[in-house]
Amino acid sequence: MTTLSAEQHASASLTTDATAAGTAAVEIHCPEGSWVPVCGPGDLLPGRGVAALLPDGAQAALFLDRGGRIHAIGNRDPFTGAQVLSRGLTGSADGRPFVASPLLKQRFDLLTGDCLDDPAESIPVYRVRVRVRDGVGGSGC
Repeated sequence: MTTLSAEQHASASLTTDATAAGTAAVEIHCPEGSWVPVCGPGDLLPGRGVAALLPDGAQAALFLDRGGRIHAIGNRDPFTGAQVLSRGLTGSADGRPFVASPLLKQRFDLLTGDCLDDPAESIPVYRVRVRVRDGVGGSGC
């Protein structure tokens, strides 16, 4: 599991012309080092999560915040083991974006993966980018 500091976290922004034209893809940087396209930017809505299956079998949860930044974290709730964080409620605490698990309501920082309610727990954080597609392809979300 990789936890990134706020300085290392790379959130993508949805302000490019390619995004408006529908020629962009949201990509996640996987632990083995490759970038994997998971969906189109239009598949993401502010405040709503989307789940994506990664090549190693892990699941990621992607979120578009109200400022237009995309965040990707592990989808597994460490308190229950359920793959549900993509269905969580988003918000902010002290200016930092978080998602609250839909089951037991623990909050996880979208920049670092740290649990705001139990410092002993954390979830993976993935780097994300929006990249112009080279060819035609479908959405993976």
